[in-house]
Amino acid sequence: MSVKKALISVSDKTGLIPFARRLAAAGVEIISTGGTASLLKEAGIPVVGISEVTGFPEILDGRVKTLHPNIHSGLLAVRDNEAHQKQLKELEIETIDLVVVNLYPFKQTIAKPDVTFEEAIENIDIGGPTMLRSAAKNHAFVTVVVDAADYEQVMEEIEANQDTALETRRRLAAKVFRHTAAYDSLISRYLSEQVGELLPESYTVTYEKAQDLRYGENPHQRAAFYRAPLAGTASIAYADQLHGKELSYNNINDADAALAIVREFDQPAVVAIKHSNPCGVGIGADIREAYQKAYEADPVSIFGGIVAANRTIDRETALAMKEIFLEIILAPDFTEEALAVLMEKKNLRLLRIPTLNQPEQKADNLFRVAPVAGGALVQDYDQKQLEDDEIRVVTDRQPTAEELAQLKFAWKVVKHVKSNAIVLAKGNMTIGVGAGQMNRVGAAKIAIEQAKELATGSVLASDAFFPMSDTVEAAAQAGVTAIIQPGGSVRDQESIDACNRFGITMIFTGTRHFKH
Repeated sequence: MSVKKALISVSDKTGLIPFARRLAAAGVEIISTGGTASLLKEAGIPVVGISEVTGFPEILDGRVKTLHPNIHSGLLAVRDNEAHQKQLKELEIETIDLVVVNLYPFKQTIAKPDVTFEEAIENIDIGGPTMLRSAAKNHAFVTVVVDAADYEQVMEEIEANQDTALETRRRLAAKVFRHTAAYDSLISRYLSEQVGELLPESYTVTYEKAQDLRYGENPHQRAAFYRAPLAGTASIAYADQLHGKELSYNNINDADAALAIVREFDQPAVVAIKHSNPCGVGIGADIREAYQKAYEADPVSIFGGIVAANRTIDRETALAMKEIFLEIILAPDFTEEALAVLMEKKNLRLLRIPTLNQPEQKADNLFRVAPVAGGALVQDYDQKQLEDDEIRVVTDRQPTAEELAQLKFAWKVVKHVKSNAIVLAKGNMTIGVGAGQMNRVGAAKIAIEQAKELATGSVLASDAFFPMSDTVEAAAQAGVTAIIQPGGSVRDQESIDACNRFGITMIFTGTRHFKH
């Protein structure tokens, strides 16, 4: 077998002219369509128009040009099947040995903020995926290329052997079906969103590889990092790494957790993360003060942690951060002076996300997909914010203005702590975090033990209701003066009565924030 005839029709024309020149020089006849054919002709490369092969004009504004038996018979015919070859001869159809196709830019089209529905529909490619699938199905005989990165290997094999290796054709066919599946996934998602079917009967998502990782959570696990094709740029997937070692699986996971929390705050804020839980959160008049509070919240756990800030890191803050070992510092930007300080640490990873404080440009994070054995759980991301009219004081004593401010602060944090979760806060910083415990009073005791004497005069936030009054009693003994929790237990009154006995003010929000 040898490659004698190629069909080329591409939207992305990167590297096309040199590749087509080499094909022509190797004696390969090139069939092409529309703009691709015009470009090749302008470059002086011999081209046969698609209409010369089909005997039919390109019609309907280009919607129909390659959907023709003369094309797909030439792609799908089994070369060593006598009946197929006899039919081709009788119908005067020639085989096509190489297909080079990439598709209308649907993703780029719908990413435009002002895209119309009609424009999106016109950028759904029909003929391209059909040719790709035909060629890929018949890869035993046909070479199919969807990615310009494969031009060189294909060309080298053709120049050396007049054909590609079966192993190459099989690899390229698999790549084609991944490509068309991702393309169809974007289309189905876009159309489903347009009609409001956000949890349809089948749920398909697609991701694009950002990088291979050395390993996953542990060295024996394989891993890679993928980004959603239409993710908002205020995400770890689209961060600029300015310095430091390559990110690991755990780095990325923890950095994502840090970003989720720091985005909760409008004031200058810093979040320190260890194992996806916040070990320190602080807000301040400036980012230096916020960092100091996040550090003082738990100076032991922050060591080797990940720090996220929602303001530009300046030199003074950088000098403070440099004093301890950190894995990652994530911020909207860094001053040149701050970079000079932090880059003295060879392995410290510095991530810049310029749009950190801006709303997400796309609803990529509309749903979280969590695999389980044999399936997946799909749910909204927990982006619920506490509104003032949702606050219900259920105790005799009303919160002071300062208590209310600290309660709101703690509520933003506890939402991101693994359940069962308890957060103690005071002076615009966390002073105790109890995460991932099997019972709520256990989480409270951990947070109180961490806070020590600072617990006196602090506030407490719980991600879910109290099934009994023991958490209130533990809080009262520690000196907590105010509590915020969802409410909703059949035994709420016991906790309310306990608060009243101890002079604690308590707020119900009506919203639970479990995080498993």
